[in-house]
Amino acid sequence: MFMRIDHIGIACKDIEAKIAFFSETFELTVVAREVNEEQGVKEAMLHIADGEGGGSYIQLLEPLSEDSPVGKFIAKRGEGVHHVAFGVPDVTQAMAKISEKGVRLLDERPRHGSMGSEIAFLHPKDVGGMLTELVQAPRL
Repeated sequence: MFMRIDHIGIACKDIEAKIAFFSETFELTVVAREVNEEQGVKEAMLHIADGEGGGSYIQLLEPLSEDSPVGKFIAKRGEGVHHVAFGVPDVTQAMAKISEKGVRLLDERPRHGSMGSEIAFLHPKDVGGMLTELVQAPRL
């Protein structure tokens, strides 16, 4: 079902400072930036590598407000790993298969994700405390 680790989402207070750190320290390149009002974040995708199933990234997330999900995450836990995202060939099909196995979905249907992808989240309490995202890359 999973093709790759699509990205690791990292919550941060200052996206520009984190971009500078990851670019300078690990020589990663920003390939996309956007503001996602629905999720209440500014985000940047930094490319790590390409593989058979597609690319792998670091996703930096800066909250647009303290009461956004990422803002609340930082207030409670501080900056750091927010979620792990797995690439899947078909997000709707993956959601159905995972739901059949008793894992709760946070999304009833896929929604817009970074770089034109379709995404859905799994309930962290059903995945060992880890917020898990399913990502279907845009169809070309």
